[in-house]
Formats: sequence, C-alpha cells, structure tokens
Amino acid sequence: METRSLKLRAYLPRMLALTASCLIVGSGVAQASTPPPEFACLKGEFCAWTDEFYGGKITRLDLRTANPEECVPLPADFDGRAFANRLDRLITVYQGRDCSTEGDFTTYPGGGTFVPQAPFVARAIQIWE
Repeated sequence: METRSLKLRAYLPRMLALTASCLIVGSGVAQASTPPPEFACLKGEFCAWTDEFYGGKITRLDLRTANPEECVPLPADFDGRAFANRLDRLITVYQGRDCSTEGDFTTYPGGGTFVPQAPFVARAIQIWE
C-alpha cells in the first residue's frame, strides 16, 4: 500500500501538468472556432459564405427577400464557396448570376442541406414551390 502511495506521489505532478496543459490548449481552440453553420444560418434561410467550410462573409436569403421560381443573383461582389439550405423548399444553385443552364447548376433539398465545399462557385439561386 505504501509503495502505491509513493508511485502516485511521484506521478501526480506530471498528471496535473498534463491536465492543465490540455485545458489551456483546449480552451484556445474553442475560442478560435466559428459557430457551426446551423447556428449561423437560421431555419427558413438560404445562406452562402465566401470561403469554404462556412468562413468569410455570409449572405442570407429567405422568402421575404427572394420570390419562388425567380432567379435571385447573389450580391455582385459575392462568390459563394459554401452554403446551407435551411428553407423547406428545393433550391437550385447556379454558377452564373443569370441562372443560366449553360454553366454548372445543382438542385439541393430543403430542411437542412449543408455544403461546406461547393462543387462550383455559387452566384445565383432559384427557390422552387
């Protein structure tokens, strides 16, 4: 029993130092991270970010700002490289600002579709009924 106490006393300072360093490093990571997209993009919104993995500037569209079945270009200086569809409708994302099918386009389901790395730069959307 006395031998165990001596071993524990010998390792205790090392264990405390390791625990303290893990807490310090872990708290720095938590402060530096950005909120997950489901918190940055609210239910009922389509959100696009200028950087992959939901970084950079964000733009938001919803049924108050975008009419269904109309082409809605993203702002002129905005190229979406990540996006989330939290509307309850299908959304088609277009490479061209005019919703042309000459460029790339893909339709995504509503309700919570998250695309951290868009397959092409998103410049316009169309919300479907």
